[in-house]
Amino acid sequence: MNLAQDPEAVPGAFTADGDRWRFAGTLTFDDAAAVLAGAQTLPLPPSGRVDMSGLEHADSAGLAVLLALKRRAAAERRTLVFEGMPPVLGSLARVYGIEDIVLPA
Repeated sequence: MNLAQDPEAVPGAFTADGDRWRFAGTLTFDDAAAVLAGAQTLPLPPSGRVDMSGLEHADSAGLAVLLALKRRAAAERRTLVFEGMPPVLGSLARVYGIEDIVLPA
């Protein structure tokens, strides 16, 4: 099954919630492309805030998705701040030396 063709099969997704986005589910190599494709269909959140507290599991592909979203925001001359980052993703960001890009200040 191709996750990008069946949105119901995507184990994780960003959703608009008022003036911010929320993420729920997983963000791994297996589903990162589908999650990113789904996020591309949403306008960036007006507040620039993305609540990541619903993230259940992530790997380095999850960081790639967050970096892609930051690049999109920069291209649209917007800011994007990831809040409620679970420790596992914060640890990965530190290992890869990108904590200043994806972790809140």
